Amino acid sequence: MTAPRVFFYVQHLLGIGHLARASRIAAALAEDNFDVTVVTGGSQVPGFPGPGVRSVALPAVLAGNASFSGLADQFGNPVDEAFLHRRRDLLLQAFHAACPDIVILEAFPFGRRQMRFELLPLLDAISAASPRPMLVTSLRDILQERTKAGRDKETVCLIKAHFDHVLVHGDPSFITLPDTFPLAGEIATKIIYTGLVAGAAPAPPADAYDIVVSAGGGAVGLDLVRSALETAKRSAFSGSWCLITGPNLPESDFTALSRHAPDNVTLVRFRNDFPSLLKGAKLSISQAGYNTVCDILQAQCRSILIPFTAGGETEQSVRATRLEALGLAIALPENGLDADILCEAVAAALSRVKPHGHKLDLNGAQRTAAVLRGLL
Repeated sequence: MTAPRVFFYVQHLLGIGHLARASRIAAALAEDNFDVTVVTGGSQVPGFPGPGVRSVALPAVLAGNASFSGLADQFGNPVDEAFLHRRRDLLLQAFHAACPDIVILEAFPFGRRQMRFELLPLLDAISAASPRPMLVTSLRDILQERTKAGRDKETVCLIKAHFDHVLVHGDPSFITLPDTFPLAGEIATKIIYTGLVAGAAPAPPADAYDIVVSAGGGAVGLDLVRSALETAKRSAFSGSWCLITGPNLPESDFTALSRHAPDNVTLVRFRNDFPSLLKGAKLSISQAGYNTVCDILQAQCRSILIPFTAGGETEQSVRATRLEALGLAIALPENGLDADILCEAVAAALSRVKPHGHKLDLNGAQRTAAVLRGLL
């Protein structure tokens, strides 16, 4: 029997969370003997989408700013119609070349509305294909709150017209899709929960740090890193710190932070052993992105979460608040964060026992592969 062919589209616009989660799923599919082609449309990130899959990189587009207003190329210049038409044509060429049995669209149509210029033509191509591939959307557990009238209804219409299934990468005992998508009841028969997409249980760390601070991809989170650096100088806790700024932090900011780092602080852009560092740490300080939280839960590490809220973002706040209610984190507001607030939270967090034995399902990548094989 030939391996089922999967065509997996993922577009990251600001951070790298969407790409990281999709890469974990793609790796699990490849391990389950699927033939996987991952199409990426954002900036290139070393190590992603990872081994075992084919990778097609479209000309990169990024969010024009933290509010996701407009699209820019990799140099920050606004993109024109010719650029977008070229991307669309390359995407359609990649789809026809792959001749997939399954197409997975990460986030769309619940998110990535900016990419309709190429995804709506892709939906048409999928509908016209013979045989038609199965079409599913790959969705994180918590959605951004929408304020514009009609957006949710438009999403439901696209799901009903084109999609076979909605794979929600979450644990329904923690949160369900109706909690952040009011019209979920209209597509209830298409929804399948896979569990949270966490990595494998981490190996023991090669380097040991007491407190690990991370700022995701680094496109946002500079204030978090600055506050953590000042906290490391002033805190009564004298242990070792590792501050991971993210690969997208501007070089001028990284250089300025490096000049002010005390001896007990190691400042780096990226660590591919981040989950292992959490396993050996006493405390994690981070934003509340999906992948970072999954790594924290897998490592069973104490955590302080500072959710990203710029541009009206609500997803991370919902996640942080729910984890705090379960006793799995301390949540702090992003606005007004300073070293005084963080020092107090660090002392409180370190006084707690480690969060052993939570019941959240972290096996979402492998279960996604099993679900898709069963649906075929």
